[in-house]
Amino acid sequence: MSNKAILRLHNIRRSFTQGGKKLEVLRGCDLSVARGEKLALIGPSGSGKSTLLQIAGLLERPDEGDILIGNHKAGKLDDKGRTSLRLSRIGFVYQFHHLLPEFSARENIMLPQLIAGTSARAAKTRADKLLNLIQLRDRTDHRPAQLSGGEQQRIAIARALANKPMLLIADEPTGNLDPQTAAYVFSCLQDLVAAQELGLLMATHNYDLAARMDRTIHLQDGVLVEG
Repeated sequence: MSNKAILRLHNIRRSFTQGGKKLEVLRGCDLSVARGEKLALIGPSGSGKSTLLQIAGLLERPDEGDILIGNHKAGKLDDKGRTSLRLSRIGFVYQFHHLLPEFSARENIMLPQLIAGTSARAAKTRADKLLNLIQLRDRTDHRPAQLSGGEQQRIAIARALANKPMLLIADEPTGNLDPQTAAYVFSCLQDLVAAQELGLLMATHNYDLAARMDRTIHLQDGVLVEG
């Protein structure tokens, strides 16, 4: 595993106003993820895990703090710059697969590539390669309604990797699956991260899965605690 960080967050602060009162969700969070590293983020519901992931993925701006994606200082980028960096460098997996129901498994994986300007032929080749990696080549032309929950989530993972990101951000990616399917999908995710040499930042409530990651950090009272 390379020691070079592909994600750095420094002194991230984020607050919201609720009922006229200021609620500090993130109070100076620092973290880094290296290429090939798997980092688990744990914390109770409402602790701010999703907010931290949204900031790390450039989907939300912090009130204060710096964000580096590879060599790019992302915190001060305008919306166009953030969108471009997000499309080319970051993949996202959520608890619900969010596959487009009218498209096949292959087409769902092709779509983010086509949006990024990849040719249809190259996008199809990449989609088929990923379908092979997740062992769903025989589901190429199936639509989401024809797939099991575990299959749908594996397609969602493949879609997240379609544009060859350096960082994968996952928010409870197995939270909607039964334990056996969750373990299988997580193993698939681990294999893909290793094969693609990605960094993985994953929020989870599953301590068994967190124990299989390289590091674990806890979000407690707005700050990050390692271990």
